[in-house]
Amino acid sequence: MLLAEDEGELARALAAVLKHERYLADVVDNGEDALLCLESGQYDGAILDIMMPKMDGITVLKKLREKKNTVPILLLTAKGEVEDRVLGLDSGADDYLTKPFSMKELLARVRAMLRRGQAFEERRMYFGNLTLDDASYTLYTESGRIRLPNKEYQMMEMLLCHPGQVISTQHFMEKIWGFDSEAELHVVWVGISNLRKKLQQLHANVEIKVTRGIGYSLEETDG
Repeated sequence: MLLAEDEGELARALAAVLKHERYLADVVDNGEDALLCLESGQYDGAILDIMMPKMDGITVLKKLREKKNTVPILLLTAKGEVEDRVLGLDSGADDYLTKPFSMKELLARVRAMLRRGQAFEERRMYFGNLTLDDASYTLYTESGRIRLPNKEYQMMEMLLCHPGQVISTQHFMEKIWGFDSEAELHVVWVGISNLRKKLQQLHANVEIKVTRGIGYSLEETDG
């Protein structure tokens, strides 16, 4: 998910709620950065505040839809007039939520939005002979299957999203444990160590390689 909200306190609260619900959320505080991120095509959905610096949410939305970008978008705004809701929906928004709102309602709308975008259909990620099942948190090969704990699942998902790319320990910490986490950096190594053992158990033809002082990458093994 991408969260574009320039009110710092609200952005932190929303990011914490999304993280608790197992969404990986990137946060930006202006429309230009939001547009740049969403144009990359790597997000399953976005929450956009309408009133943002540099570029408002409606403009971001219109520019995306002009380029045939269909990423599901939920608009947030302090404005509650019918005309504003109509403008947002006519511009291509999937839903619209007026501040103040309850977190439960926000999450319900996010789930509905992503279902409409088919992001909640059973999804699998593949690399080598390895498959990660999004619906069951299961990692498997033809030799067997293992259900991953939440944090290990998120780490494997990040590695599978960027095979061959080195991901730093700090990046794992920020994305999975959060900026304000009291967890120590060694939890990343523990998670990586557990995943490496499970890949061996499954006789996967991929492995997690360590680039000392830099980070970890998922690579296919020879043969």
